[in-house]
Amino acid sequence: MVHVLSSRTLLRPSDPERSRDFYGRRLGLPVYREFGTGPERGTVYFLGGGFLELSGRSDTAPSPAVTLWLQVEDVAAAYEELRANGIGNVRPPVREPWGLVEMWITDPDGTRIVLVEVPAEHPLRYRPEA
Repeated sequence: MVHVLSSRTLLRPSDPERSRDFYGRRLGLPVYREFGTGPERGTVYFLGGGFLELSGRSDTAPSPAVTLWLQVEDVAAAYEELRANGIGNVRPPVREPWGLVEMWITDPDGTRIVLVEVPAEHPLRYRPEA
């Protein structure tokens, strides 16, 4: 069995500075650490129970099969904050048929990001009695 101690999602943006602006300033993710200098510079952000690392550079578009799922406390407040921070490619919050409240954005390279609120009555909020 593999004993995982930590995890991160790695993204190779086409324009690292533009992506750092998006994730750090506009989305407001706190920085865990930075490493390297110049074009080799990397930034690791706190992402709830994991991390998001932006490092390197890629000229290849991200796969449409990749989506970042970020649970937030209040998706309506996140919607207002992101719009105020200039993120315009936002699908407003919607209660989905599966009971989660979701809004969708994309990062500068087109990586899809879903921000999710888990309502108090949703099964993800509680464990059935054992």
